[in-house]
Amino acid sequence: MLAVSISRRTLQFFRGGVLVKSYVISTSKRPPSNIKNSLGTPRGLHEIAERIGAGQPPGVVFKSRVSTGYHFSEMLEREPNNDNLITSRILWLRGLEAGVNQGGDVDTYHRYVYIHGTNHDEKIGEPLSAGCVLMRNLEIVELYEEVRRGDLVWIGD
Repeated sequence: MLAVSISRRTLQFFRGGVLVKSYVISTSKRPPSNIKNSLGTPRGLHEIAERIGAGQPPGVVFKSRVSTGYHFSEMLEREPNNDNLITSRILWLRGLEAGVNQGGDVDTYHRYVYIHGTNHDEKIGEPLSAGCVLMRNLEIVELYEEVRRGDLVWIGD
């Protein structure tokens, strides 16, 4: 089970009800929101729908959930205007609460909300994303190895 606190900017990893590790994270620059196109981090109960990036090196950039093969430092040289990159690993979230974060205009999965790495490790702890939960690259790699599809993720204020 993962528990994300938007206000405390933490992600806590529990196994069997026992806290294993707590991470500093970043969430949206905008207020929390479950609504499509709001760019807010969605609240509520979710599950890990997909795990993407096994075996990729830390810092590799993903586009449309496919590894580019480039580290973010190389990617920024190639695309200097692309400053908010998805890196290292992706945990794609699916909402489990119909009408809250599942279905219609509040569907977390169809909003492509992930837990993922960033090319801004130094800014983790600040509001930073367009709705996703951002982690430092080595920490998302570490967490990725501990979680599985179907594991629960609670996102709250």
